[in-house]
Amino acid sequence: MVGWSRLLLPAAQVAKNRAVLLTPECRNVVQQQLRRMAGDHGHHEMVIKPSRFQWDKFKDLIHFYVMLGVIPITALVFYANVFVGPAQLAEIPADYEPKHWEYERNPITRFIARYILSSEQQDYEKACHHLFEENEKAQIRLLEDEVRRKMSERNDYQAYYYRPTVAKYHRVSKEAAEELEALRGD
Repeated sequence: MVGWSRLLLPAAQVAKNRAVLLTPECRNVVQQQLRRMAGDHGHHEMVIKPSRFQWDKFKDLIHFYVMLGVIPITALVFYANVFVGPAQLAEIPADYEPKHWEYERNPITRFIARYILSSEQQDYEKACHHLFEENEKAQIRLLEDEVRRKMSERNDYQAYYYRPTVAKYHRVSKEAAEELEALRGD
């Protein structure tokens, strides 16, 4: 209830000051503010009013975007519906398979189905590919878990990232180590 009384406070203030606002002096001040000007050209007053720049700019932009977008789209829809018209059912030749957009009746819907949206078959294949990728990731995770289990079971080290190298350099370093050992004479 406290919230409602807070919302009604401005209305109560206006009702309280209503008698003052209805006096002729106050009514004239509220109705019109005038700027008195000198000179004897007949009209000696200018009405002072707030600027309408933002409102006029808003209307100009609305008219501009309506002209830019709504009117051409309306003309296109009118042309498509009046001159092209809806598709007609006809016999399909035996050796012809219709494309997915040829099932749509409206020319605009056919355009959208052909150039913007993907076909149901393509959506199905994308979903199947997504499932395949997720299955591959799950199998790789299972294989990694199995490798970690075997490593902990055998007290082994991480070697599943081993890359084969050329054995020539390993043999050269092994021969050099054997020569050094022979020279030391241990």
